[in-house]
Amino acid sequence: MKEILVTNDDGFDSEGLNKLVKMLRKEVKAKVTVVAPATQKSACSHSITLKHPLKFIKTGKRFYKLEDGTPADCVYLALFALYKKRLPDLVISGINHGSNISEDITYSGTCAGAMEAVLQGIPALALSQFYTKKEDLASLNFKRALKITKNIVKRILDEGFMLDEKQFLNINFPSATAKFKGIKVARVGKRVYNYKAFSNKDPRGSRYYWLGNSELDYISEKDSDVSLLLQGYATISPIMLDLTAYNKLESLKKWLDK
Repeated sequence: MKEILVTNDDGFDSEGLNKLVKMLRKEVKAKVTVVAPATQKSACSHSITLKHPLKFIKTGKRFYKLEDGTPADCVYLALFALYKKRLPDLVISGINHGSNISEDITYSGTCAGAMEAVLQGIPALALSQFYTKKEDLASLNFKRALKITKNIVKRILDEGFMLDEKQFLNINFPSATAKFKGIKVARVGKRVYNYKAFSNKDPRGSRYYWLGNSELDYISEKDSDVSLLLQGYATISPIMLDLTAYNKLESLKKWLDK
């Protein structure tokens, strides 16, 4: 039987994770194990914990939360502690509450779970459900995301993974309130960022800061993940961990020679 490891960055009790696990166990012929952070770890990127020990806490059948662990910790330690005979056939990270597109991938704990998997030679998917400000975060609709995921996972388990080593699939699902237009393979787009934060004082008069969520500002490009997602498409992007700017290697050599 095929084996799937599931993690996320929203925490072990998130709706997206639990609906994904329920679907996989019901619809996909595979043994599903879950190791997820005990608490919210959004935007933790690919961080791992080096300064203190971590502990698995079992919450259900093949379902664990990792106390104070990041998504990368969850995958790393699951492979070490729970897979003694052979590694899982697939790692799935998500379904995240909110999109992970464009350069946001570098912040994403969801994508980091998939990154850790492919670093260890295991095919991986990162799944994210976009929602608008008008939608109720507490009752997100994952129905379409689950249907698409089921078909993709079955194909991967039946036919094999289509990407090279150290590459993963980043999949974003459009708002459930949008008119669904289909699935598109998309390149990573370009966001427009700011450094907005909220400032206030605590009861003792000490100033504190709370980083704010930036608006989804982006450069409009017809074939990018963010542009297509906002049009109502589910986007699938192949992501590689090689960050080299190859088109600048020669010019950098010439610059150094001077």
